[in-house]
Amino acid sequence: MSFGLLTVLTSKLCNTYMYGSESFFQLILSLYIYVRLLIIFLQKLHSFLPIPYNYTQESMASSPNHFRRPLANFSPSLWGEHFLKHNFDSQVLEKHKKEIEGFKDEVRSQLSGKGIQMIDTMNLIDTLERLGIAYHFQNEIAHKLQEIFNLNTNYDDETYDLYTVALHFRLFRQHGHHISCDIFCKWIDKNGNFQERIKNDVRGLLSLYEATHLRIHGETILDDAFTFAATNLKTTVHDLEPSSPLRKQVVHALVQSLHLGCPRIEARNFISIYEEDECNIDFLLRFAKFDYNQLQILHKEELQEVSRWWKELNLISKYSYARDRVVECFFWATGVYYEPQYSRARVMLAKLIAMTSIMDDTYDAYGTVEELEAFTKAIERWDISEIDQLPEYIKDFYKAFLELYQQIEAELEKEGRSYTITYAIDALKELARSYNVEAKWFIQGEYPSFTEYLNNGLISCSYYYHTMVSLLGMKFATKNDFECLYQKPKMLIASLINCRLTDDVASYEVEKERGQMVTGIECYMKDNDVTKERALYELGEMAKNAWKDINQECLKMSLYSKGVVERILNMSRLIDVAYKNNQDGYTHPQTNLKPHILALFVNPVPI
Repeated sequence: MSFGLLTVLTSKLCNTYMYGSESFFQLILSLYIYVRLLIIFLQKLHSFLPIPYNYTQESMASSPNHFRRPLANFSPSLWGEHFLKHNFDSQVLEKHKKEIEGFKDEVRSQLSGKGIQMIDTMNLIDTLERLGIAYHFQNEIAHKLQEIFNLNTNYDDETYDLYTVALHFRLFRQHGHHISCDIFCKWIDKNGNFQERIKNDVRGLLSLYEATHLRIHGETILDDAFTFAATNLKTTVHDLEPSSPLRKQVVHALVQSLHLGCPRIEARNFISIYEEDECNIDFLLRFAKFDYNQLQILHKEELQEVSRWWKELNLISKYSYARDRVVECFFWATGVYYEPQYSRARVMLAKLIAMTSIMDDTYDAYGTVEELEAFTKAIERWDISEIDQLPEYIKDFYKAFLELYQQIEAELEKEGRSYTITYAIDALKELARSYNVEAKWFIQGEYPSFTEYLNNGLISCSYYYHTMVSLLGMKFATKNDFECLYQKPKMLIASLINCRLTDDVASYEVEKERGQMVTGIECYMKDNDVTKERALYELGEMAKNAWKDINQECLKMSLYSKGVVERILNMSRLIDVAYKNNQDGYTHPQTNLKPHILALFVNPVPI
């Protein structure tokens, strides 16, 4: 349809009206033809306009009123029905339990034994934690560390080498004891640099490197120590025997530090290294293997339950635009708490993460402004009667989400804890509002200031919601714990900053490829008139500084309960693991998460 033909028809219609040269019937016919041709012309014109995001003809054809929708084209699940087909051997479980009980008695006797050197006790505690079996002895370890900390040991004594001092520093800080970083001054020369003589002390450097990840703001000596240790480890590691356990530890630590790693993953890695160590304690190794495999069986049972629930819910067949990541959601829940007493909490959290994942993709990769506004209002009102106001495609999801909350509330009511569901609902409403704000920015092409983007992004990263609901299934989580998170304390804010910015840096290139322009990186570039490279660097530094805030708050144990601290800390660790090497491991789990999932839920430790 050409613009010239429209002009001719318009002129003819005007003449007909003015001079009456045509009959009334001909006038109506001409008007009809004109309107039809005008519609065709406008449709043709629209097809030449730039289309934001990854819109497709398929999405246009399948959507109401032919709205064009963004489709992210996420990859399918890696796992299919793998975790629905697991069988459990009760005899194996009983065998493991008997072995483990005997080992526990032996460890307790060593922790409480008289005449054992402090250095040996600290090494034992470190080994128990690295092997993933320290959770059996939390009270004994806490008591022993407090006892040793109260000794006010003089670490200037030459008895204490770099390895030992750094180990003690790390253990004390991990358990909330504010030991001063000045204990490392004995290795500083008169020029303020670390002494040359420790450059080849690989064991000591590795211990120092791990300790530096617990530094807080203002500890320049630890900032320098981190650079010094990392630089020299990268150089000296090549001088070690390729198959030596120490070399394997160094190589792994340079990829994944202990403090920022998920305890369960780190335990699996250390078991294999400890087995090759000539100085290993055989019964501890056997204890760790039996315990790991017994916990793995429990986790498989839980994952089977979650997978069955997900299949019966059958939402992915209805929401093909969403990521099918229920196994990864369970991995996330296991990263938050792996211990057996949190079995119910893991299942609840995995289900809730899976549901918010679909919700996230609805806002981020499918809905129109009008549909998302209606969806947000329905979540705000949180009532099944709102379902009639929703777009047809989202009704099943809304109903399923309400039912899941009702099931959880009914279970918690038996314990007199149904009040906790109010916190979970309020957190979900806040999440929906933040998703909606973000969706409008993107769909309408509006660039907020970086400050505005970040304030909203602290909620839209979903970690506030996930941290809050992680407490639902924890029987010992108190009203004060929920209130603490509701007030968004400094430790939680630091975790949210780390999550938001790490995610932004890791997903920037992928989002750009699919046409998403309104990102944290773009907002920072515009606000500060800097290059993409500078923006990526600056946001990365902000995320690292957030870890210093987290570490600092961990030293204020009186402000938080242990349960809250561990949930926030483990949530932050998951980000470091899942977004390793600036890759979004949740959206694309093949590289970052698949090996961990195989190790945690598929392959037992050989005994």
